[in-house]
Amino acid sequence: MRRLAARLGKRLKASRAMLVTAESCTGGWVAQAVTAVAGSSDWFERGFVTYSNDAKRELLGVRADTLARRGAVLKDLASVETLGSTSAINSDKTGTLTEGRFGVTDIVPLDGRTEHDVLRLAAALESRSEHPIAAGIVRAATERGAQYPAPYEFAAIPGKGAQGTVDGVAVKVVSPGFLKEHGLAVVDARVTRLAEQGKTVVYVLAEGKVIGAIALADIIRPESREALGRLKAMGIKPIMLTGDSAAVARWVAGELGLDDYFAEVLPDQKAAKIEEVKRRGLTVAMVGDGVNDAPALVAADVGIAIGAGTDVAIEAADIVLVRSDPRDVPAIVQLARATYRKMVQNLWWATGYNAVAIPLAAGVLARAGILLSPAVGAVLMSVSTVVVALNAQLLGRGRRTASGVS
Repeated sequence: MRRLAARLGKRLKASRAMLVTAESCTGGWVAQAVTAVAGSSDWFERGFVTYSNDAKRELLGVRADTLARRGAVLKDLASVETLGSTSAINSDKTGTLTEGRFGVTDIVPLDGRTEHDVLRLAAALESRSEHPIAAGIVRAATERGAQYPAPYEFAAIPGKGAQGTVDGVAVKVVSPGFLKEHGLAVVDARVTRLAEQGKTVVYVLAEGKVIGAIALADIIRPESREALGRLKAMGIKPIMLTGDSAAVARWVAGELGLDDYFAEVLPDQKAAKIEEVKRRGLTVAMVGDGVNDAPALVAADVGIAIGAGTDVAIEAADIVLVRSDPRDVPAIVQLARATYRKMVQNLWWATGYNAVAIPLAAGVLARAGILLSPAVGAVLMSVSTVVVALNAQLLGRGRRTASGVS
């Protein structure tokens, strides 16, 4: 807004120099009018920026109800303008684009078994374990409605898995290292592909024979696909930052259709990656939720803390989205763009309004018998403020209707 004001002020200042000839031909009223409107470029810029701040507060006041309903807290007024012009959004992977917990992504049945058989036996055994992989397998069985019995003689295999008896069958759920140690080989293109994607693969054995493989990974949020699709439709480039391996990052990026990603990024390198993206000439927003994301949130043009983030991330961010829903990110960007458009509308209205009213109040048309009294001038200035407020209210009404918020 300040740059726009400066440009307008310079143009009006230059126009006064061009009106010297017009002044001699018109009795001076044209130049007087321009001088009355512009005053000086410094005065115009100060007035324009002051009005800009008033417009921001008016519009943000109207939007406060919608922001609250969306669970968003705006900490910096200037971030509205910046967010509206954002061209790239960097996002942390774990806990932001993904759920931050292990979940079953694939089941590969072997030896003539079905996926249900493999999952049922694995869940029965892992129901006695507290390991994150075990929790993911049991959760998958519950979600798929697989019924499993309680295991007997359950025992952990330190660093390699677990074993026990399920329905009288000796069952093991083990790591690839266990297979290698015992000379067991699994030659299957499906399993190889899952390993290449960076997923954690465990094997299910029944009576010493491999009957299936289960792949687990950090579960991608279903809402992430919708959120990223909306961002791309808005012309924004989504980029992922993650400390995971290149294989994992490549798989997640492929699943979400990301334009770019940075893998194996250490916590102290995230801010540098943000600067790297900014050097491409992009206005960058960063979305994160953890302590490790705080430097990147500060380095970005706009920092957005999402979900139940840490205190450090919330403090570092310009905008806080309370809900752990990535769809709130495109929603807040859309809101920022709509708010900025209204700000520009209000500012142009005020400029045109005052371009007419100020010369009249200055007595430019006094010779024609047209002169605004101070009382009428005060009323007209109040009308300008009322128009700005009404325009802001129209924004709130339109956004409520579009979002179905009453």
